[in-house]
Amino acid sequence: MKIYTEKTQIQKAIKLFKDKNLSIGYVPTMGALHEGHLSLVEEAFKGNDVVVVSIFVNPTQFDNKKDLKKYPRTLEADTRLLESLDKDILLYAPTVEDIYDNKTVAEHFSFDGLEFEMEGKFRTGHFDGVGTIVKKLFEIVLPDEAYFGKKDFQQLQIIKKLVEKYHIPVKVIGCEIFREANGLAMSSRNARLKEAYKMESPFIYETLKTAKIKFGTESASKVTTWVEKEFAKHELLKLQYFIIAAEDTLKPVKIKSKNNTYRAFIAVYADEIRLIDNIALN
Repeated sequence: MKIYTEKTQIQKAIKLFKDKNLSIGYVPTMGALHEGHLSLVEEAFKGNDVVVVSIFVNPTQFDNKKDLKKYPRTLEADTRLLESLDKDILLYAPTVEDIYDNKTVAEHFSFDGLEFEMEGKFRTGHFDGVGTIVKKLFEIVLPDEAYFGKKDFQQLQIIKKLVEKYHIPVKVIGCEIFREANGLAMSSRNARLKEAYKMESPFIYETLKTAKIKFGTESASKVTTWVEKEFAKHELLKLQYFIIAAEDTLKPVKIKSKNNTYRAFIAVYADEIRLIDNIALN
């Protein structure tokens, strides 16, 4: 597997495939790869001739600089994990300078209000950073299809909006959440969980599954109150938010409609590690 560290290198390699009319699938990551990332790569290979994976810890999407510093950078281990798939992957692992040309600032975007819901209320400027890096990477890689996990469902909807508003010719595909055996949504952050919190973390998904059942017969506000009470009783896990929202607008539900598709979103602190998850409700 060849590793490209400069955009001019990866663009030259991709052009050779494009000239042969081969389709490009793309999986952008921030590294610290796990089985969930590999599942995205596998999906990309199902629909495309060539797959590009990028590893880049994007500074402009971190509202907390301590988080940026702590974020694991494990390129060697990531490379070995990708090589275990035994497929011809193009790996793009650029520097901040290569991506941002020494101007590490985020563009400002309007995502028609999607950016102000849920994560947007707690992470100032986060989605401007996401929009900035995804737009840059799409312009470099020029993929036919790009693959993202539904664990970051709000991010997925925002990237779809970015593509729509900027007329970027790429199909954005959301892939199902890949979970640990205990139900915890796979995340690079999970490796930092202390043992006691790791043992208790399945409570998050179990609560989501029960909330889904309750939503079949109860109002969104009743389900939300139940979830809040369940976490208030929990000794270790601290609920930051639980929201039931329409999938298209991400706005919290007031009155259920048969014509809408709903999803429950949750953010929980396990000590200093912040875990997010979600579940489709109908």
